[in-house]
Amino acid sequence: MSTSILLETRDLGCIRNDLQLFANLEFALEAGEMLVVEGPNGCGKTSLLRILTGLRLADGGEILWRGVPIDRLAGDYYEQVAYVGHHDGVKHELSCLENLRLARAMGVPSEQSLDDVLEQVNLYAYAETEVGSLSAGQKRRLALARLLATSSMLWILDEPFTSLDRDSMAMFASLFEQHLEQQGLIVMTSHHDISLPGQNVQRIHLGGQA
Repeated sequence: MSTSILLETRDLGCIRNDLQLFANLEFALEAGEMLVVEGPNGCGKTSLLRILTGLRLADGGEILWRGVPIDRLAGDYYEQVAYVGHHDGVKHELSCLENLRLARAMGVPSEQSLDDVLEQVNLYAYAETEVGSLSAGQKRRLALARLLATSSMLWILDEPFTSLDRDSMAMFASLFEQHLEQQGLIVMTSHHDISLPGQNVQRIHLGGQA
């Protein structure tokens, strides 16, 4: 195994409702690489992401971080992971600023101020606004802002461009590029075409039934 590999799966399998979604899944990512997981609805894309985050157990195989199975690393692996799921996962009764403070309390804070984070995602004017009153696109931008508020090497993103307009998609694509240039890793699903010129992008296609 190459010593430069950070994230690797071996013979990974997933079963849901007695249906084998995928089996013997293997990939390896080095620093600065992105993996795009493709396939029809119901093929196990979200299940794979949740397995990588530890929110779901695999039904076979193992995940390694720097060559060590993640079940041996526990918190040393999970503090490297930032997950934004298909649902925004933000608390509607809190303000934008309070949501980011909560994200920081649960993760490893980044060096950026939260004001700067909100400015980057065009939500500075809504810092004290209750999230429940925001548009779907604003909520999605806030969910993705957690990537900037915390310091994690591995970003795991399920349909990150959901509800975003063209300008917001371009903005976050640029942020994804920056993360890769800084030797981070990204594993993501997306129904949108992902094109990051100059970046190392792998793709895997999961089969299954829609």
